[in-house]
Amino acid sequence: AAEAAAPPGGGCPAAGGGSVPVLFCFSVFARPSTVPHGAGYELLIQKFLSLYGDQIDMHRKFVVQLFAEEWSQYIDLPKGFLVSERCKVRLVPLQIQMTTLGNLTPSSTVFFCCDMQERFRPAIKYFGDIISVGQRLLQGARLLGIPVIVTEQYPKGLGSTVQEIDLTGAKLVLPKTKFSMVLPEVEAALAEIPGVRSVVLFGVETHVCIQQTALELIGRGLEVHIVADATSSRSMMDRMFALERLARTGIIVTTSEAILLQLVADKEHPKFKEIQNLIKASAPESGLLSKV
Repeated sequence: AAEAAAPPGGGCPAAGGGSVPVLFCFSVFARPSTVPHGAGYELLIQKFLSLYGDQIDMHRKFVVQLFAEEWSQYIDLPKGFLVSERCKVRLVPLQIQMTTLGNLTPSSTVFFCCDMQERFRPAIKYFGDIISVGQRLLQGARLLGIPVIVTEQYPKGLGSTVQEIDLTGAKLVLPKTKFSMVLPEVEAALAEIPGVRSVVLFGVETHVCIQQTALELIGRGLEVHIVADATSSRSMMDRMFALERLARTGIIVTTSEAILLQLVADKEHPKFKEIQNLIKASAPESGLLSKV
């Protein structure tokens, strides 16, 4: 079959299954590694990300190319290509920069509520305010039918999600010890949601769990919106620099009102009045947004 035979790439075929040596080239770098026999485009991309993730700008388009011995140069990876023998591939950024537009629709959005737990109450600045805003965001998610994923950092020691936050209807409530919310169970839950493109992320702490979650999500090609008035840390210095760093990576730092109104998009939306009532109930200005 055409898919089973690799185009000319040089080297000796691998025997049966097992691993195949591949040289992964990006920019001035070239790193040897292996992939399973029969690996295709997706696995090659995953390997590039594991090897060069800190150098790859996820907001650019790329093309994967294969070195073809018969032409003595790289060619675009043929459709249906599967690795069957030793080869050399490279990831080439296109010149056109992808624009992060930040459009949100309920059908392609998931809300991530990160570690809004009782033991953080006395330590996190403006914790009462972010609880209030977070609760309104979750009410909005229920009104608009948006899936919600919730994590709790080491709940045995840090307690459960605060009582003020109603987790009714959450798709997943998961304990964790890893700082990032991107756990295998979370990735599986995302895979079950057809067409998910955007994650609305809020909770604590901005410079730890929020930052690490956001970076992992954009590394997987998702667009991330961090809700500034629902996100805080123990230190406003840590919070401010985390938000600045994340914004420079292409993550969208925004507000709860902007998120909710972007999701309804039209005064004629059937849920507009209910969303409007949530916004009218917003907390007094806390000072959080002056420290973004």
